[in-house]
Amino acid sequence: MTTNILTQTPQPDLHLLENNLGYHFRDLGHLQKAMIHSSHAFEQGRPTQQNNETLEFLGDAVLDLTVGYALFRYFPRMREGDLTRLRAALVNERHLARMARDLDLGRYLLLGKGEETNRGREKPSLLSCALEAVAGAIFLDGGYLAASEFVERHFTPWFDDRQQTMFLADAKSSLQELLQERFNEGPRYVLEGDEGPDHNKTFHVSVRFREEILGQGSARSKKEAEQEAAAVALKNLAKPPAQAGQ
Repeated sequence: MTTNILTQTPQPDLHLLENNLGYHFRDLGHLQKAMIHSSHAFEQGRPTQQNNETLEFLGDAVLDLTVGYALFRYFPRMREGDLTRLRAALVNERHLARMARDLDLGRYLLLGKGEETNRGREKPSLLSCALEAVAGAIFLDGGYLAASEFVERHFTPWFDDRQQTMFLADAKSSLQELLQERFNEGPRYVLEGDEGPDHNKTFHVSVRFREEILGQGSARSKKEAEQEAAAVALKNLAKPPAQAGQ
């Protein structure tokens, strides 16, 4: 246990949290501040600047830049609209809270009695804000390079997963936008067939553009099969020409 220099409240050993983050602070006070929720500071009669809200503000901007730049490098052929949607999928409250749980951030938060009683350590809003505050603290302590390395370590492993989820959720819209932008025409979906009993059918759909099959998909409904075909088409169109037919 360590005593936070900004409060008199004992806190779990922040060196363990540093190990989880993969970053060791020059000034541990930055990390300590990132873990102070406003409810705790208020109960202690501390000034507003002695909670994590300003670090959260900074971290929000840091993640937008560092995650955005990492996506720009990892997906050089991806369209601007898709890059924007993918970044949003990575830095939204739900995903940041999931990452915060993986890092065990909730254990280290200093909360007011009310938030503690209301299971604040499990709230997505508090956890996501805490992770943004940590990103801000790392930037403040080690600069852009340290923040970028933090993103490389913890966010890039999610890139393919979030990309697949995003494309499957809205693949038809993305494909429509892409083809309209490039050729001023949209795709056409063709039901190639179905199989199975009426209560458990599997539909096979292809998506075509100017009679060329861009992708194929199979699912329990026509709509899901069309989304899957569109997702396959997007992946094929994102490949360099030499790989598109592979």
